[in-house]
Amino acid sequence: MTRTIILAAAAVLLAGGAARSQSPAPRPDVLTTPGISLELARERAATLSGVRYELALDLTRRDSAAGSVRIAFDRKSEAGDLVVDFRGPSLRGVRANGAAVTDFAWENGHVRIPARWLRAGANTVDAEFTARIAPAGSSIIRYDDATDGATYLYTLLVPSDAHQLFPSFDQPDLKARFRMRLTAPAEWTVIANGPLESAEDGAGGAKVWRFAETEPISTYLAAFAAGPWTSWTPADSTGVPMTLYGRASRRAEVDAEDQLRANREAIVWLERWFGVPFPFAKADLLLAPAFPFGGMEHVGAIFYNETSFVFREPPTLPQRLGRDATTFHEVAHQWFGDLVTMEWFDDLWLKEGFATYLAAKMQDELRPGTGAWKTFHLRNKPLAYGVDATSGTTPVWQELANLELAKSNYGPIVYNKAPSILKQLDFMVGDSAFRAGLTLFLKRHAYANATWRDLLAAIEETSGQSLTAFGEQYILRAGMPRFRPIVAATGDARSLASLRLEQEPARALAGDPGGWWPGKVRVRLGYHDREDVVVTVSLTGRVTEVPGVAGLPVPDYVWANDGDHGYGMFLLDDRSAAYVEEHVGEMEDDLLRAMLWGALWDRVRETEMPPARFAEAALRELPREKDEQIAAQILERGLTALSRYAPEAEAERVRPAWEALLARRASDSTLPYGLRKAALDALVETAKSPMARAVLREYLSGARSFDGGPVKQPTRWSIVQRLVSLAEPDAMALYRAEVARDSTPEAARRAFMAGAAERDAATKAAYFRRYLDDPRLNEEWVTASLGAFNDPAQASLSLPFLRPSLDRLEWIRDNRRIFFLPRWINAFIGGHTSAEALATVDRFLAETPDLPLDVRRKVLQARDELERTVAVRRAAGAKVE
Repeated sequence: MTRTIILAAAAVLLAGGAARSQSPAPRPDVLTTPGISLELARERAATLSGVRYELALDLTRRDSAAGSVRIAFDRKSEAGDLVVDFRGPSLRGVRANGAAVTDFAWENGHVRIPARWLRAGANTVDAEFTARIAPAGSSIIRYDDATDGATYLYTLLVPSDAHQLFPSFDQPDLKARFRMRLTAPAEWTVIANGPLESAEDGAGGAKVWRFAETEPISTYLAAFAAGPWTSWTPADSTGVPMTLYGRASRRAEVDAEDQLRANREAIVWLERWFGVPFPFAKADLLLAPAFPFGGMEHVGAIFYNETSFVFREPPTLPQRLGRDATTFHEVAHQWFGDLVTMEWFDDLWLKEGFATYLAAKMQDELRPGTGAWKTFHLRNKPLAYGVDATSGTTPVWQELANLELAKSNYGPIVYNKAPSILKQLDFMVGDSAFRAGLTLFLKRHAYANATWRDLLAAIEETSGQSLTAFGEQYILRAGMPRFRPIVAATGDARSLASLRLEQEPARALAGDPGGWWPGKVRVRLGYHDREDVVVTVSLTGRVTEVPGVAGLPVPDYVWANDGDHGYGMFLLDDRSAAYVEEHVGEMEDDLLRAMLWGALWDRVRETEMPPARFAEAALRELPREKDEQIAAQILERGLTALSRYAPEAEAERVRPAWEALLARRASDSTLPYGLRKAALDALVETAKSPMARAVLREYLSGARSFDGGPVKQPTRWSIVQRLVSLAEPDAMALYRAEVARDSTPEAARRAFMAGAAERDAATKAAYFRRYLDDPRLNEEWVTASLGAFNDPAQASLSLPFLRPSLDRLEWIRDNRRIFFLPRWINAFIGGHTSAEALATVDRFLAETPDLPLDVRRKVLQARDELERTVAVRRAAGAKVE
């Protein structure tokens, strides 16, 4: 492992910057506490190196896999007892350097081997073990295809589930070379990280698959998949070897060539942009059924979410760009994450933030005309701001004492704030210096590990700028700034006397070190009768004077984040807000128009604009909006305004015009497909009046066509789910008819989702019992159905489950995948808009003072959003008790 480079100013920063080699030797009992403690990781990183795994698994049994592993490593002479991580169901045959270890201790997920069995220099440890195979809660996930009866297996080890699968040193900074031997039924295909060396007949009609040794990779990136996969290879076989694998039952639905091309384009672009060749031997791709993530960047075998990557009906532009974004993100990880890996999961943002930011840069060049930075804004800024304005927010660098808690570090701060501050950093130092810094970082730490300070050191070196303040305020400090423009006119009110930007924390946070956020933004002064003026401004303190504007005519509006380079909540002054509300649809620049719609939405959330008025503005401007992505965002916010924020009387006043507009747009053949489909989807989601329900029935029966024919799946299931949630008299008959009608591989999943929408207390109770206590239920099915279960219109039915859902949070954190916990919390709390629900959450927090901090923060994020909802509703005159 390369030595960490520390910035010159590191001594004055937070404790997270201390060099790990300076830590005191850990106490022996600390080394075998549950999980992988930071102390254990430091001890092993300081004393072990040159790790290799030879892993063998027999996958021919349904519920478990028998395995063996040889761990080879170099050990320093002063190292004490060896601690190997393993928390699988059984372990036996432990040997060290060929000798049977008779006194090893196995407890708390660790195997302690006394030092007397080891030596300085090269060592080997061998063990036999078993690993569980199950639909949920195991490192080998089993999926049974109800369509053809086939069974598929795949692994998922991030962040620290490798030692649930096999004995290992399960920490990111002990990279190792892997060699796998996997035995599977003869009719199956097996893929793994390394290239295939051989596939030979084995005992009992099985086949043995042997894979070549990999480059050094972290344990969480180890992976394999096995089953009767079908496969596709690219028409162009040049470049990095690549094969796409998917379920046989879905072969006819997969646009394989498009997917292979997108992955190939990303590899070629990144090789050129970084000046660093693709760092691994191959780049196989897997469409994993019921995959709980959007994608996972395993070395040599990238796994993608099958549901998101297989379009069952013509996709809209946002859907296509969403798939591209995931593809570009996971391919970017091959450099940022796989080639150079964060030293510890406190720096999770280092790989996730860069993968997202680089995906936007790829879209900008590879998908011209799609408005990449508008896409980036819409996909990242609202999510980041939504969390960063809560009391549950965290710094981008998140202190982590044990990898057992690493799941909680995932979320919008890492995935959405981090790329947003990278855009600010890129603008501050300049694109050429930024790019050169990344290349230097990758070459300096190739096949090793690094920290955020190593990254900033590289960019400081290429840019010649100090980034100490940037690190302190954007990486180590929680929260974000709120900016307000202060416009001062001359006595005649026609000319500007001055224009200032004032910043303050968006929320007061306990322990906030204070200070102001540095950065660079562009301020736009917008005029209807002359050219706009755009001024680049470096932020120099809590108040920054915008230079060179005195004497200019007073603008119609001021927008302080032109180009979206800054990070923070940028608010409109009252004069600007009044103008933007009337003229936002006239703004020709798509990114500017998207941001100004966002600024109006911020006024709703700041109780400065009634939600019904926002919905009316959306109704007025939607007919002229031709951009699919902006239209989709307007529709989403309009739906929220009517279904969550507006008083019922106000919502009912606006709803008929809203539903009528959506029905017209869905049927308007002069509109592009994407705009019509977005309107249809919004109508399905918002339908409430008899007219709207009748329109949905017409689509379902075929009496009304869409895009020249009957609606296809999954829209049919969405309509059925909506009618079920509305408790239409024959809704369950329609549900049963759709179950009988749909024979596709997705039918069972969609039926499960729609069933959760039934307006029935007994059904809700049955679903809730299954969610956490049915070992046969896949996690992805649970998270996919949570929105239907927690339909805000059914809050009286779901409220009794709010407290029980919170009481299971620690268990969920410890037993479910990384994104399950926040999705669970956000669904159960986010399904409510009442003060009663808020009081339930507050009682839970008060009555569980020992709730782990990482879980409490997730609850606070959702709780503060509910509090905001109650405040917006109350300010608009709604009854919220």
